[in-house]
Amino acid sequence: MREQLVIFDTTLRDGEQSPGASMTRDEKIRVARQLERMRVDVIEAGFAAASPGDFEAIASIAQAVKDSTVCSLARANENDIRRAGEAIRAAASGRIHTFIATSPIHMEKKLRTTPDQVVEQAVRAIGWAREYTDNVEFSAEDAGRSELDFLCRICEAVIRAGASTINIPDTVGYNIPSQFAETVRQLIERVPNSDRVVWSVHCHNDLGLAVANSLAAVLAGARQVECTINGLGERAGNASLEEIVMAVRTRADIFKLETRVDTSQIVPASKLVSQITGYPVQPNKAIVGANAFAHESGIHQDGVLKHRETYEIMRAEEVGWGQNKLVLGKHSGRNAFKTRLHELGIELGSDEALNAAFARFKALADKKHEIFDEDLQALISDEAVALEHERYKLLYLKVTSETGEMPHARLTLSVDGAERRGEGDGGGPVDAAFTAIESIAASSAELLLYSVNAITTGTDAQGEVTVRLTQQGRIVNGNGADTDIVIASAKAYLNALNKLHSADRRLNPQGEV
Repeated sequence: MREQLVIFDTTLRDGEQSPGASMTRDEKIRVARQLERMRVDVIEAGFAAASPGDFEAIASIAQAVKDSTVCSLARANENDIRRAGEAIRAAASGRIHTFIATSPIHMEKKLRTTPDQVVEQAVRAIGWAREYTDNVEFSAEDAGRSELDFLCRICEAVIRAGASTINIPDTVGYNIPSQFAETVRQLIERVPNSDRVVWSVHCHNDLGLAVANSLAAVLAGARQVECTINGLGERAGNASLEEIVMAVRTRADIFKLETRVDTSQIVPASKLVSQITGYPVQPNKAIVGANAFAHESGIHQDGVLKHRETYEIMRAEEVGWGQNKLVLGKHSGRNAFKTRLHELGIELGSDEALNAAFARFKALADKKHEIFDEDLQALISDEAVALEHERYKLLYLKVTSETGEMPHARLTLSVDGAERRGEGDGGGPVDAAFTAIESIAASSAELLLYSVNAITTGTDAQGEVTVRLTQQGRIVNGNGADTDIVIASAKAYLNALNKLHSADRRLNPQGEV
């Protein structure tokens, strides 16, 4: 048996800190269930003290997930830790992850405290966390720029206090692989009782080295890697889960480790996270990009046809490519629809929600002959944009566009339950539709991003639209899907407006490790 590398996924916490990537509670639960299906060891479900919405999402995930450890992040203060402890109380396996900054610049400029006080606070934090669970992780924020002697001191103190995992983050993506590996190696060698804990790393990608730094640390003795689906995360993102897992698996001769991860679930997880957050995956992204297993060069094509391993070090099927086959059609029944949703990890919760989704499925099947798994995921996401406090809803849209004429849109919206009509011109049909919406909403929101992606192949494919709006410093993503791109665009814009008007107006507090 090979030694295990623990995979700690922080898509729902650090990944959500990407501008506009905030998820609703139901979206977080869908992602958590997919991570559990993928057999991720630890799911960092959020930051319980950030908002009531984050607390509720973590508590719901703690109840829903049984096969993975559910973790909440907490600053090293009593309020944060008690909120985290309450949030994970229902988990079959729960963890509290607490952190405090340890670099000279952070201690002096941000915390405005002394090294001695930082150590004392860290020890107190471990004590509070252990009132709720023995599974306590400590992170030395900005460890990549911390003094090694001080890191040794604080790590020794928190191990003595009862921490079970010690995380060494390269918070600002400053390190290079040889340097970071040496830091981890020195800590394991110098800290008393280092064999009593799991050593972990959490690397950011500011210099494009997050995966390289993480893998170098693994070779130096780290046995947990903190990462995200698609490398999502603050600034330039985090180490990419799919790249970490497949590097360890493909180069087993070097790493001599194994993970629990079911790699066939990697592509479905990537597509789900991309769809929910509105962050598209670049075509040349390793493992999960559309071109990751494509061969354009004639020399490469010839080699692959003769022997796959000439140019492919992994099989596409190993990571989930080619598995999203045709599953349903317009003659499929309600039970088959429900069964396939269950296989995809989608639980709608009530017969009313199932009936509404099935009606939308039938309407889609009348427009689109072939219904793929990606279509079902988009359909459910589109259904989920009907937020609990949905203010705007599209009832009718007509757009006229012809050569030599200004495109014009007329629409009817439901606004707080009352019908409102609007119209507007634009440089194109989508622009006209947005102008018509704003003639009613008058939101003064600024459009930061407009993106369209085809969900599947074919001219009848659904278009998935992402709209990113900002208003008074708040950034949100809106998503919409339809076989008509203009309708999908209007849905996405309204979804974003609904998020701007939702009750949960939180901004992520300090949550960076």
